[in-house]
Amino acid sequence: MKKLFLSGLIFLCCMFTTSCSQEPVDGTRFLFNTICTLTVYSEENPDESAEEIIEGAFDLCEEYENMFSRTIEGSDIDRINNSNGQPVEVSPDTADIIGEAVRYGEISGGAFDITTAPLSILWDFEGDAPSVPPAGEIEELLKTVDYTKIRVEGSTVTLEPPAKAIDLGAIAKGYITDRLVEYLTDNGVTSAIISLGGNIYAIGTSDGRPFRIGVQDPAGEGGAILGYVEISNKSVVTSGDYQRFFVQDGKVYHHILDPETGYPTDNGLASVTIISDRSTDGDALSTSCFVLGLEDGMELVNGIDGVEAIFVDHDGNMYFSDGFGTGMEFVQA
Repeated sequence: MKKLFLSGLIFLCCMFTTSCSQEPVDGTRFLFNTICTLTVYSEENPDESAEEIIEGAFDLCEEYENMFSRTIEGSDIDRINNSNGQPVEVSPDTADIIGEAVRYGEISGGAFDITTAPLSILWDFEGDAPSVPPAGEIEELLKTVDYTKIRVEGSTVTLEPPAKAIDLGAIAKGYITDRLVEYLTDNGVTSAIISLGGNIYAIGTSDGRPFRIGVQDPAGEGGAILGYVEISNKSVVTSGDYQRFFVQDGKVYHHILDPETGYPTDNGLASVTIISDRSTDGDALSTSCFVLGLEDGMELVNGIDGVEAIFVDHDGNMYFSDGFGTGMEFVQA
């Protein structure tokens, strides 16, 4: 584990990208309760324009949102959550992403758990006036948190009691990003940036060089950054305690809940950034590692080939996984 101290700053991670000398074509839509942007720098499809390819990609996003959203009536997830423990036939993609979520529940020792949905609903971080729920209600809902109660057999999903509901918010954007990569490359795109909120994927290169993905200093002016990594055909995903939160009685409560306590994770970390080949892995690992904390989270990352991480704590320290300095570099601003 490598450590870099940067004094006096609170580190909140967000991303920016470089541009190519080619004229880019981009599009933006509000999906998954966030701003999503696709920028195509180069494509080799004689049948479709970059604009048409981007529109098709966004249409694909909407299809996935209609399958994966917990709040859309009739979605696969809505039907599972209202099944009263009965098997539900879902799309192959829904079965696949739930299987991935269960696998990360196992890999993380339960730090990643999509059955925390009832707790997330109780905390209501996206509501107009969120507040700390009564301790008794949190304790009662903790009894329903257990990812091992999810059964996936082919395209059939069963959510067994006492588990009550699942939410794919901690993995869905990563999974959809990977599907977009397949769609864009299948349609001749050779250089592009996908940005679904905090999930970024760089396809190809920028004028023959890797894309620069920066970690921004939110306390700085004008989007000042702390540094950047250079990537090609890789994903960068950040989870942090600054992304959705509220303040009550002088204390900050953020949206990343610890499945063991039912309260926001409180281990000194401000953010975790994961660099990986698949955005699905980055999404699940950024949450898993944030919940696990610095020591256990770093051990998890260092045990997975092709995955690197940057951990940032509230004291202004940055910690790097073992691959930094050997294959991956962080360049300070």
